[in-house]
Amino acid sequence: MTDTILVVDDDLGIQKQLKWSLTDYNVVFADDHTSAIAQLRRFEPKVVTLDLGLPPDPANASEGLRILHDIIALAPRTKVIVVTGNSDKQNALKAIDFGAYDFYQKPIDSDTIKLLVNRALNLSKLEHENSILSRTRSGMSRIVGNSEAIQKVVRRAEKIANTDISTLLLGESGTGKEVFARSIHEHSPRKDKPFVAINCASIPENLLESELFGYEKGAFTGANKTTIGKIETAQGGTLFLDEIGDMPIGLQAKMLRFLQERVIERVGGRNEIPVDIRVICATHRDLQAMVAQETFREDLYYRVGEMPIVIPPLRERDQDIILLARTFLNIYREEFKAKAKSFSETAVNAMLAHKWPGNIREMQNKLKSAVIMAEGSVIQPDDLGLMPVDAHDEPETLNLREVREIAESRAIRRAYQKADKNMSKTAELLGVTRPTLYSLIDKYHMEDIKSSD
Repeated sequence: MTDTILVVDDDLGIQKQLKWSLTDYNVVFADDHTSAIAQLRRFEPKVVTLDLGLPPDPANASEGLRILHDIIALAPRTKVIVVTGNSDKQNALKAIDFGAYDFYQKPIDSDTIKLLVNRALNLSKLEHENSILSRTRSGMSRIVGNSEAIQKVVRRAEKIANTDISTLLLGESGTGKEVFARSIHEHSPRKDKPFVAINCASIPENLLESELFGYEKGAFTGANKTTIGKIETAQGGTLFLDEIGDMPIGLQAKMLRFLQERVIERVGGRNEIPVDIRVICATHRDLQAMVAQETFREDLYYRVGEMPIVIPPLRERDQDIILLARTFLNIYREEFKAKAKSFSETAVNAMLAHKWPGNIREMQNKLKSAVIMAEGSVIQPDDLGLMPVDAHDEPETLNLREVREIAESRAIRRAYQKADKNMSKTAELLGVTRPTLYSLIDKYHMEDIKSSD
């Protein structure tokens, strides 16, 4: 999408010159304080060129500096290039002190202003990418995601990492519960001790007890030597019990005693063995419903669920889908020494349209296959095993203004529903201010949203 540059200047000749100089960008104009702030709110440009000598006081820089102050206050990341008269260096330096990115003295040279704008735009994009990366990688580095849904969960996990409180990770299969468990362990005081994981659903019922608690020599046929279990193996560290909802009801009583007393007895043993570990459990099942059905002990539920954390499914993390896809693409490209480097636009749209019932695990599988199967450096929907978005769902018009209106209208309606019809939350999801949102609603005649507010 073409970047927008806002030119604030009351000289029509300068406006025309800048328009022809900046043909690679979408250039919009303003000639006073009111129109400058309106254009800033509407287009959210990353770069603004600002003439300091504006009416009602064109002979001085007071109005230009006032606009600069308001731009920095409303959009502090915006890069403002101030344009001054040939002998007005003092005000240009004052503008830099106020937060302007750079200054340029008239007369305007097309190549020079183009270079300044390009540099400012590149810096803005770099700062934006670094901001996303810092939020994505802050705290729990294993967790990739910038959406509010996942960041809320990350903040909750960070708060409990330094404690030994029993944690219950809830979420659909494939949402990354073990990744969260490992991240909590790695950010805890136990990080230098073992992290031991066991899937309660993958081990036969008659073997799970001995796998967890270990067994003494001669405890049963084939027990030729004393063997410690997963719980003892995790001594000093973290035990991760995945799919605890599949734990047999008979074993739950022994697990409850261990969690309460922090001692275990091996199968066939009589000695109590003290154990110092942190326990993190996970399940995709509805444990509360299982408690009501008496298939899961209520006392155990409250013991393992001292701190529940619900991990959102991938379909509720729209803005993370492409970020995760690119992360996995880079990993698998290196692993398989493949040529694939990027996604086609149709592949991006197909991934955004897909519901991801298997969540992150499904994405990993599709990306592995795509990296191997892709013929060239660009991954297509077929490589991912996804259907391209139906062309009938796309606007038929080629007029860019109409395409933008359709896309923005759809985004507003989608955010409005996702925010439970709360306008402040809708504006936040869209990354705009409330006045900007109301302006767009008026612009696109979205009377149903306006009337329900």
